[in-house]
Amino acid sequence: MRGKAAGKLACSFAFLGVLLAALFLAGLHYGSVRLSAGEIRAALFQGTGDSGAAGRIVRDIRMPRILAAALLGGALSVSGYLLQTFFANPIAGPFVLGISSGAKLSVSLLLIVSVEKGIFTGSGAMILAAFAGALVSMGFVLALSGRVRSMSVLVVCGVMLSYVCSAITDFLAAFADDANIVNLHNWSMGSFSGISWENVRAMAVVAMAGLAGALALAKPIGAYRLGEAYAQSVGVNIRRFRVCLVLLSSILSACVTAFAGPVSFVGIAVPHLMKGLFRTTGPLVMIPGCFLGGAVFCLLCDLIARTAFAPTELNISSVTAVFGAPVVIYLMLRGSRARGGREA
Repeated sequence: MRGKAAGKLACSFAFLGVLLAALFLAGLHYGSVRLSAGEIRAALFQGTGDSGAAGRIVRDIRMPRILAAALLGGALSVSGYLLQTFFANPIAGPFVLGISSGAKLSVSLLLIVSVEKGIFTGSGAMILAAFAGALVSMGFVLALSGRVRSMSVLVVCGVMLSYVCSAITDFLAAFADDANIVNLHNWSMGSFSGISWENVRAMAVVAMAGLAGALALAKPIGAYRLGEAYAQSVGVNIRRFRVCLVLLSSILSACVTAFAGPVSFVGIAVPHLMKGLFRTTGPLVMIPGCFLGGAVFCLLCDLIARTAFAPTELNISSVTAVFGAPVVIYLMLRGSRARGGREA
């Protein structure tokens, strides 16, 4: 039986790998300008001066964007999985709880101040600003969780926090004088466009470090999911464990917001899709599974966003909401039916 289960897991990971490779190639091929297989091959394997405009499109625009979508999608999905573990609720996620909006507000403030002062803002500063905003929002949610026992009320409070942060961000962008600041509106709607190789390197470091940290917590997560009392009985320091979960989920979601703005529903929907695919909730499977699943999900949504109405590009949150929101609705309806059954 173990061999059969391991074979099914390997097939599921292979399936995600094939999807990831196919979407990677499709992302290079399709866009406002469609490239042939020969042009893509020349851009990837020939010198920078031999492939012309097609080479610049592939190397300077599409490759960084595709890698960013994969890395940030994976990071956001793992962040959602950690938050669902922390709150023991299937609809917890960085977007719903207002964590992404807090990060968005702090990055917006940094960009406004840096542009007005003529200061260059690098990737590190963007990530740190987003992390600070995410931690403040997370602190607010944690403070409420100590007073509010109903998770539905906590989610509503998180949504209200999200609206407040988004309103302040829009207010700042609307009354800004500099054209670069006004363009904050486009970023605040969510997009993987305009990603540079320097951005990709920075997000890769953060995303891989966050993934490694989550995998290091796999055993405590497995114990924590069985209850705090059980986790303590097997030697888990609950306070330290919770701090680690908060920090990891915040830095992963902050990294996404710093470069792509808030991306909706990925952190909620993908972990549940992966549970359905792998037929397990084991952290050692779910954490890498969520990362791969998030990468596939965001690559697909980004491909749709830039090709459905090309050359007009949709914001990424609109597309992820189309696919992710039905999953959340299903989870809420299923939870409602389960509660109704217990009451009967």
